[in-house]
Formats: sequence, C-alpha cells, structure tokens
Amino acid sequence: MHDGPRRTAPTPEVSDRRLARELMEEFASGTGLASGRPPRRYLWTDAFAVCNYLGLWLTEGDDRDLELALKLVSEVHRVLGRHRADDARRGWLSGLPDAAAARHPTAAGLRIGKPLPERAPGERLDPSLEWDRDGQYYHYLTKWMHALHRVHRVTGRPEYHRWAAELGLWAHHAFTHGPPGRRALYWKLSIDGSRPLVASAGHHDPLDGLLTLATLQVETPAGAEVEGPDLRPATTELLSMCRGREWATEDPLGAGGLLVDAWRCWKLADRLPGVGSVAGDVVRDAIVSYDVARTTLGHRRGTAGRLAFRELGFVIGIRAAHALVGGATRAGTRAGPWPGPTGRELDALSRGSELAEGLERFWADARHREPEAWAAHRDISQVMLATCLVPEGFLGD
Repeated sequence: MHDGPRRTAPTPEVSDRRLARELMEEFASGTGLASGRPPRRYLWTDAFAVCNYLGLWLTEGDDRDLELALKLVSEVHRVLGRHRADDARRGWLSGLPDAAAARHPTAAGLRIGKPLPERAPGERLDPSLEWDRDGQYYHYLTKWMHALHRVHRVTGRPEYHRWAAELGLWAHHAFTHGPPGRRALYWKLSIDGSRPLVASAGHHDPLDGLLTLATLQVETPAGAEVEGPDLRPATTELLSMCRGREWATEDPLGAGGLLVDAWRCWKLADRLPGVGSVAGDVVRDAIVSYDVARTTLGHRRGTAGRLAFRELGFVIGIRAAHALVGGATRAGTRAGPWPGPTGRELDALSRGSELAEGLERFWADARHREPEAWAAHRDISQVMLATCLVPEGFLGD
C-alpha cells in the first residue's frame, strides 16, 4: 500500500533557521515592528535584530526579511534619535529640522532606550537605579554602527555607511576626555551628550571603537555621492588608547565580545597596519578569557541564576573564533606587524564547538525559555539566540 511521499528530517541548518525565524517573528510582533503595539526600541537588541533579518535574507532570500531590517533601522532612528515622550525637550537629538535630521539621523547619537528618564543634573548617582535610566552608551553606539555597516555591505546603499561614520565621529568627540597621552572614554553620557552620567570607562570600549571605526574607514564606499566624515584622526586616537592594554575578562559576554574583536583584528590587520600592533594582545587575552568562560559555563545546570543573553554572547564569540581560524588557515602567514595567530593560538581558538552547540540546544529548548529570568530579558535573549543560529548577518564575510 502506497502511503505517500516520505518526509525527511530537516537538516540542522534548516532547523536552526526555522527557529531563528520564529524568534525574530515573535520579536517583531512583541516590540511593535510588525504589529499594532507601540514601538519598544532598545539599541543593543535592535542592532542584533537588524543583523538577524539580514542573515535570514542572505540565507533564504525572502525579501520581507530585508524589508524588516530596513524598517527597523528607520524606526530606531525615528524613536531613539529623538527625545523621550516624557522629556520637556522635543524633536531630534541633533536639534536639526525634520528634513535635515532625516538625512543625518545619527548626527548627535542615539538613546539607549531604557525605561526610566536620565538622571537630572545635580541628582545623586544611585548605581542600581542607573541601570534602568536612559542616556547614551558608547558600546551600544558601536553595535549600531556595525549594524548600519552590515546593511551597507548587504544592500550597497552608501547612506547607511555615512550614518555609521557620522555616528562614530560624534561618539568619539562626545565620549573622549582627558589630557593628551591619557585620553579615555566615558561609559555613559546624558541623552544630549553634554555630561557624563557614569564617568568610568568600559573595559573594551576603546577596542570596540577602534575596530568599528577602522572598519568604516577602510571600507568607505567609492563615489562622489559619498560625503562622509574623515575618521582617521579618531581611529588614530583610539589606537593610542588601545596600545599596551590588557583585555582579559571573566565575564562570558565580554569574552564573546573579545573573541569577535579578535576576528575583526584578523580581518583588518593587513589593511590598516596600526590594528596589527594591538592584534597580538587582543588574541592572547581573548584566548585567556575563552578558557575561563568555557570552564565557568561548562559547569552550569538548570536555569537558576543564568542570563541567557550573556551565555549566547559567548556562543557568538565562538562562532567568530572559528571564522578566524578558517580564514587564517586558508590565508597562511601574512606580512606586517602581526602575521596572524600562531599555530598554538589557532588550536586554542578551534576549541569550544561542543560547548557552543550545548548552550544553543539548551536555550533552544522551549522549556528553558519559560522561567522568569528569560522573560525578564526576553527581547535581548531572543535576538541573540537567533544570532547564534543564523550568524551570517552579524559576522558577515
């Protein structure tokens, strides 16, 4: 008896994309991007989300994914590029009239999107409350620059590169402080960029800034229609902040970010010699952080006390490390101040596949996405799990 065509099990790649699509559809509905709900924009989360829609479009070719990526960019600029609804100030952060601001939506930075208003001038700092207060974070701005750059790379439209470069130049001038030779970056500024809200420096902020602005600098699109800013002075100053620094961290999310930075160093080192002068330190400390995070995460069981997005950030870093290993192995030794990772470093960076797959499977299990910890950080955890499953949009070529 003929019982119809047999159904084969989907390949892991198809299953991953299917879950990534489900997560991104839920994100689009829940945050108002593709529903009637009020828009709920948050810069870090939205940066990863833009890349995820690009990744889905690159792997599956559904034009709706590209449309959602571009719509999300527009909505972020319209919401986070303007003052809050509960602020006495109105209009774009840049103060430009609507037509000019639409052409330069990142000219004065972008708000974080936190639920509470920023701390008022003269108000005492409450560290626990500050986490929920709005303002501008340097490391969120670099993530948005990366997302805009990825849109430019995928679409070829130069305005996205220009918006990223304008944001990079503004952020550098606004966040950098201190005398020559001892320049540093504030961690958090007020919405208008006029005063620090948290004056201490983020551990990896100078490195993120250097590699983001260096990427924009070396990949400036050709053509007279591009009128972007000159990023070379800012890149040079960031490079001076990065020399001789130690980057190692015990935080899994930070370790993942450092692995991504190591991969970016490899991509940039032969195109911008200055990056090669810090790349060896970055790779060394990325491996140290990698090993610490692998040991920590390898012993975790259940969901109690765990934040999914921090672990998933580490998984994204492992994906970047393996991309670095593949690229460096194919390329071999290169000329310049940094010839690339040593054989021992490549072996170290090759580890982690089993742990990455285990963490992905754990958080892909719907039962583990029900506890309160997931629900409290649903948007960011959704998009970072999707990035792990479809990394092409975030990591690129």
